[in-house]
Amino acid sequence: MPLARVTPRRLKKSVCPNSRGIFVTFEGIEGSGKSTQLALLTAYLKEQNHEVIQTREPGGTAIGERIRSLILDKRNHQITAKSELLLYLASRVQHVMEVIAPALQEGKIVLSDRFSDATLAYQGTGRKLVMREIIRMDRFATGGIKPDRTFLLDIDVEQGLSRIKKRGALNRMDRERSSFYQAVRTGYLNLAEGEPERIRLIDAGQSIEKVASEVRKEIRAIIS
Repeated sequence: MPLARVTPRRLKKSVCPNSRGIFVTFEGIEGSGKSTQLALLTAYLKEQNHEVIQTREPGGTAIGERIRSLILDKRNHQITAKSELLLYLASRVQHVMEVIAPALQEGKIVLSDRFSDATLAYQGTGRKLVMREIIRMDRFATGGIKPDRTFLLDIDVEQGLSRIKKRGALNRMDRERSSFYQAVRTGYLNLAEGEPERIRLIDAGQSIEKVASEVRKEIRAIIS
């Protein structure tokens, strides 16, 4: 049975209307190359003398990193879908208040490995929690802040899983069934279709260099 398309309501632009920075996020299923591309873009922007904050979710703060360890620990297989959602949101609250909002107010470029779109795709489409409730709680957690640009690195599920298996040890979120990741991928593609101006869809099956080139091209357009 095909998955129903759910397009979230638009959120407010930012918790800090006077912010002068740029907020960019990287999204995608496991093995899509998010972390690699984020690191490459960080290095590129620093070479151009931009002030860049590289961060991630869950994590990004001392409390967030402790929550991350709890979520990803493979021994915690008893975590329910709702508990998982609330843990991600708790990490996001700290992330926004301690890192993202202050950096944007200072005019910096913030690059984050995952943000709200991941919650909609994983806990919404993947875990099948009620999307409107997730949107409402996420708005509370973020204060309405939203990325200026999101790079969705799209990849075939089996290809992505093959990549992560080569890394070695798998965490709790790496151990889901293929059908779960397919649902998450579908959720991401629905989000991209609903917000094409913000979410840029990139074929992550290409070479690392080709993906990085597309990302840099988009970023140059935003900064200019």
